[in-house]
Amino acid sequence: MGKFTADVSHPRYESLLSRHKLEIAAANGMLADSAMIAHGRGEAFDYLLGEKTSDSAMLATENALAHMMAAKQPIITINGNTAALAGRELLEIAQALNCPVELNIFYRTEPRIDALIKHLEAIKLEHGITTTILGENPDARIPNLEGPRAKCCSMGILSSDVIMVPLEDGDRCEALVKMGKTVIVVDLNPMSRSAKMASITIVDEISRVANNMIQLIEADNQPEIDIEFVNSKNLQDSINIIAARYQSPI
Repeated sequence: MGKFTADVSHPRYESLLSRHKLEIAAANGMLADSAMIAHGRGEAFDYLLGEKTSDSAMLATENALAHMMAAKQPIITINGNTAALAGRELLEIAQALNCPVELNIFYRTEPRIDALIKHLEAIKLEHGITTTILGENPDARIPNLEGPRAKCCSMGILSSDVIMVPLEDGDRCEALVKMGKTVIVVDLNPMSRSAKMASITIVDEISRVANNMIQLIEADNQPEIDIEFVNSKNLQDSINIIAARYQSPI
């Protein structure tokens, strides 16, 4: 894998850096073959959204974190893309919330699980993080969901009341909502099925979301649950941003 050489002054530096991280993750066996396609789709929406955290995305982030802080058993799930792009940050958030993370990937294979655990354990060792990583040996299943992606841990996803599932797929999101969980999705596509099915959708890039959450955790004023939050309105706000950018002169 070649060395990342893009200059920090490049207008798309962060985007290029994310691609490089995924290239490394793919080379290390962490990603499914379709992972780069999924990232490219999200990158296109990020470009349309202005490649920055919008006011509505920040409000959704604050509300999501407030729900996680108030939860009895919160959990953060991690797949290959999130591990590559925001693994350290998500582990730090989980540690601050005193909750585990769980590996939950769409195309589950044991080599991929092993590669993800190796990656996350290395991060823990380097940064002194003690967060528990679940998912190596799932002992339960998500109801109303077929195939390997239904596998989960009884002490993790199954028993959680608030679950953050970045880059989720629509079927699994719907199944988790039907279980009565507050489901927090991070999805740059405000029109996706996952975005529409979630309790709270943060329409933003995962590494920005994670860093925003860390800043909120470290701030003196902790976020409060927004009882007036309506996810459909939140999604429409993001669609309006895209429409306004399209109508504006280049």
